[in-house]
Order: sequence, then C-alpha cells, then structure tokens
Amino acid sequence: MNTDKAYAERIASEYAPKRDSKVAALKKLDARARRPAEILAYVLGILSALVLGVGMCLSMGVVGPGTGAAFLGGIVLGLAGLAGAGLNYPLYRRLLERGKAKYAFEIMELAREISDEA
Repeated sequence: MNTDKAYAERIASEYAPKRDSKVAALKKLDARARRPAEILAYVLGILSALVLGVGMCLSMGVVGPGTGAAFLGGIVLGLAGLAGAGLNYPLYRRLLERGKAKYAFEIMELAREISDEA
C-alpha cells in the first residue's frame, strides 16, 4: 500500500473547497428555529434559580440583617424565583412553536428535496 499517496490525498482533501450538503443545511435551519427558545430557557432558568436562592438565604437569615423585613423580602424573592421557574417551560414551548412556524416552509421544502433524492 502506498502510504505517500494516502497521505497526499488526505492533505489535499483538507484544502479542497467544502460542499455544503442538504442535510447539513437542514440541521442548520432546525438549530436556527430552536436557538431563541433554548437561549431564553437557559437564561430564565438560571436567573430564576439565583433569585430563588437569594430569597431562601434572606428568609433563613444566612445573608442580610436577619430581621423581619429581610425575612419577608426573602419570601417575596423566593416566590418570584418560583414564578420564573414555573413560567420557563411554557415560554420555551411558545417560542419553540413560533420558531418552528417561522422556518417550517424552508425545512419542509429541504426535507422533501432530500427524501426525493434518496
């Protein structure tokens, strides 16, 4: 076996222009449809968890002066964090549906082209 030839072909393939396949384009469209919903879900989830944690710390007296006002403020913050966590999934689903509706025609056309070629 000629290893020099295999090595030369491998190097040449790295420098050859890349062709985007239709499957790769379909994956990119699907990712573009999902990305805003996923970003919102992660950001809102992290922020809600942090707000809930700060509220718990305030209400238990771990941080803050440990007074009654801090206790009530901690409860309010904790409830706000729970509300954000509870709204996270419905907001994610709504944004995901909106993104899918926005790119549905392009995705269906590309998927139809791929299935017709196969």
